[in-house]
Amino acid sequence: MPVALITGCSSGIGRALADAFKVAGYEVWASARKTEDVAMLSAAGFTAVQLDVNDGVALEQLSERINQERGGLDVLINNAGYGAMGPLLDGGVPAMQRQFETNVFAIVGVTRAMFPVLRRTKGLVVNIGSVSGVLVTPFAGAYCASKAAVHALSDALRMELAPFGVRVMEVQPGAIASSFARNAGHEAEQLISEQSPWFPLREGIRARAKASQDNPTPASEFAVGLLKAVQQDKPPRLIRLGNGSRALPLLAGLLPKGWLESGLMKRFGLRGQL
Repeated sequence: MPVALITGCSSGIGRALADAFKVAGYEVWASARKTEDVAMLSAAGFTAVQLDVNDGVALEQLSERINQERGGLDVLINNAGYGAMGPLLDGGVPAMQRQFETNVFAIVGVTRAMFPVLRRTKGLVVNIGSVSGVLVTPFAGAYCASKAAVHALSDALRMELAPFGVRVMEVQPGAIASSFARNAGHEAEQLISEQSPWFPLREGIRARAKASQDNPTPASEFAVGLLKAVQQDKPPRLIRLGNGSRALPLLAGLLPKGWLESGLMKRFGLRGQL
């Protein structure tokens, strides 16, 4: 039975992926941070793991456990992440650091810890990026930058892991039905303050936080599409799934930069002077 480790399985994309891979016959090791989420995953029949993806010691212990109990890892899906919303200068460096720690640094940390068990089975690493790393919007600069970084490090890892038979796939989801917007909205509300120069534009910030849920693709449909890609003899280097996942990068590539920025500024209330 093939073994898959999926991070961030408490809800949304992560949980949908865990369900899809389990139905397909994988032994799914599903991770979450909160105790109650781990209990829920265990009750659903997964090998549930309480894990902070930024905890290097816990990652090494998990890798050793997988090695001892299963001898290798066939698929690693780096899914854990969140969206920091709000003006870049409001959040400042601390918000950027938190965003990159979870969305970027953790991918390197998790993959590094799992490399020995991936190498044993010539496994596959799947990194969940986003079309937001291709089409950058206002009020999501930290998130967009983190996903652009995921795209770059996926390309580098693909070349560096190739001699060991370990493959790397990057996924760029579009709008997927999940708790992302609710969580992003919560993040945005923490920054919206009357002391902010952008306070008059707060509705634009809220609109950006909710944008990922504009006509979203069901998470279960996304998970089935990703599963099919993983199961191919030669998994693709890049796959785009979900509403807008193809159209938005196309717009970013074809439209003059000035036109694109003007449209995005209008969409999120940034026209005019403050």
